[in-house]
Parts: sequence; C-alpha cells; structure tokens
Amino acid sequence: MENKISEKIVYVGVNDYKKDLFEGQYIIPNGIAYNSYVIFDEKIAVFDTVDAEFTSEWLDNLEITLQGKSPDYLIISHMEPDHSANILEFTKKYPSAIIVSNAKTFKMIDNFFPNAISSDKKEVKEGEELVLGDSVLTFYFAPMVHWPEVMMTYEKTSKTLFSADAFGKFGALDAEEDWACEARRYYFGIVGKYGMQVQNVLKKLSGLEISTICPLHGPILKENLGYYLNLYNTWSSYGVESEGVCICYTSVYGNTKRAVELLAKTLEELGATKVAVNDLARCDMAEAVEDAFRYGKLVLATTTYNGEIFPFMKEFIGHLIERNYQNRFVGLIENGSWAPVANKIMKGYFEKSKNITFYENEISILSAVKEENKEKIVELAKEILSK
Repeated sequence: MENKISEKIVYVGVNDYKKDLFEGQYIIPNGIAYNSYVIFDEKIAVFDTVDAEFTSEWLDNLEITLQGKSPDYLIISHMEPDHSANILEFTKKYPSAIIVSNAKTFKMIDNFFPNAISSDKKEVKEGEELVLGDSVLTFYFAPMVHWPEVMMTYEKTSKTLFSADAFGKFGALDAEEDWACEARRYYFGIVGKYGMQVQNVLKKLSGLEISTICPLHGPILKENLGYYLNLYNTWSSYGVESEGVCICYTSVYGNTKRAVELLAKTLEELGATKVAVNDLARCDMAEAVEDAFRYGKLVLATTTYNGEIFPFMKEFIGHLIERNYQNRFVGLIENGSWAPVANKIMKGYFEKSKNITFYENEISILSAVKEENKEKIVELAKEILSK
C-alpha cells in the first residue's frame, strides 16, 4: 500500500507472515498487519506501536518517516500486545514524547511494563480534544470493543477515524483477498460477544463525518464507507447478513454425514439461495462460526457420544453461545445406535439464548439413514425454506 494516507497522515505499520495463529487460535494463512500511523503538523503524533516480533522494522519505518524530527505524542488506542509491545522501546528512543491515553490504559501500561515508563503522560477524558496544529484530535472511548480501555480518535480536519481494532481484518496488507470474508471471521471470533458495546460506539460516532477509517489491522478504508458501517451494524445487532442456510455437523462413521448431504442437496433442489456445509472435525472452527452468524438459518447434526454430544459440536455450540448467538432459526438432527439424546442436549444449550426458534421437524436417526429419515429430511428442508 502507499504509505501516505492523506496530506498529513503516513502509515508506518508492518506485515506479519511469520505467525500461523492469531491470538493462539485463529488461522491466518495470509498473515496479518499491525498498523501504526503518524500525523505531521506543528506537533507530531504517532498512533500505536506493533508486535514485539517487529520492533526493529517498525522503529526503522518510524525513523525514515520522521526524517530526523522527534514525535511529540504517542497515542495508545489499545493495549493488546500486538499493538502495545513496543511502548517501552519507543520511549527509550523518543524520551521527550508524551504518552496519550485514558486512565484504564495507563493502569494496563503499568501491568505490562511495571515502573519502566518514564515518559510524561497525558490522561484524556471522553470527548477531550488535543490540538496538533490544523489537525485536531477528539477521543472517543470504546469500552469492550473488545478490551475495556479501547479508545478511538477522530481527526476532524481530514475526517479520519483511528478505529482501534474495529473495522479490522485478518490478512497482511499486500494479500489479495475479499475484505468482508476475513473481516467477518475476525469480528465474530474476537468482537462478536460485544455486539451491544459495538452498537453503543456506532451511535456515538454516527454524528461524525468520516472520510477515512484507519484500523489497527487490515487496509485503510476510504471508499464506500457505508458498506463497512452497515456490515458492522448488522453484525453487532445480530442481524442476518445474507440469505442462506448454514449446516454444521459431526459424523463418526459417515451416517450423519449422509443425512447432511441429503438435506443440503434437497435444499438446493428446492431453491435455497446458499447452503454452507461445515464438517466441524475438519473445518476451521472460526469459519463455521462466521457462517452461523452470517446466515439466518442453522442446522446442527451430530451423534450422541458418551451420553452427551460429539466434542466438536459441543465446542462449536459453546462458541455460538459465548458470542450471544440470537435471532436465528435452528434445525436439529441427531444420531445414536441405542439411546439418541443429542437433539435434547443441543436444544438445552440454547435455553438462555435470545430469539432462537427451533424447526418442528427434528430428525432422529438410529445408526443408519432409513426411508423414514429421508422423508423427514425432505420435510425439514421444506420447513426451512418456508420460514
């Protein structure tokens, strides 16, 4: 990407192709970016640092960009180590710079770097302004999007929003890939639990005229911003983004898989817009979670296992519940050779979930798919498409 974002804003972040798992759990085949920015005005402000693996590269980027000048401020948006790991290194190199953030951030800085930061600190309040010259920063707190200290910053001259982790995505900046797919997987994996908090921030920012969004991960967004804002509104309100059916299953000897394949084929023959099928033992679990939130209809199919449900299905449902899964239709398919109880158990997991409607045609298979099961699968497919 071009380093210059606007007349006064320059990108100084890095791409990471070394890491295989983000936060130790999310597969990132196309890497990830750690974004950092500099605003040049009468005063110079740096926004955030990068992961500890890239200290030298980031400091070199900064030095080249500053061209001998010294930054006046380091703005801390978020204290997760992939963004804050180099605060100490920054203060060693630029000891006159003032660290700017909120009270919760400064407590976290002391936790990560006990008694090690000697730079001056400026604690800002919600809505407070910091004048750099023509550039004027206004700070907006975004608690639990997705940590409690998160702070966004709006620069009103260039109409730029520094959005912290919001509007970010997996993938290095030079990766050629669709924004929405990896942004969706990123959002529901990391932020999905905090829909209400995201809604609060969107309302807070709704009065701002925004021309550019600078997130801490992923590309700088300049065009068609309504598209990204609308997606975030849909995701955070647990709305349905796309018409379609998500089927997630586990199968021990292939019989539950056969039922799922028959259901998917029947749905497609009856005109389903999209059928996304996920084998929970083999797929990327985060992709399955993404599909479950993207579409308005979900079918869960699994075996009874040790008087419970198959472990991958139990884990998957746990991911959904943890992220406040709601406002969806859910179908159930169980299999068992002597005492199938998977449907009852799966339904029980959703007892405290909001606005979950179960389809009436629940399917119970005894070992292998039989003619009566096939008939019920067709009935389930018809019910799914009718609601």
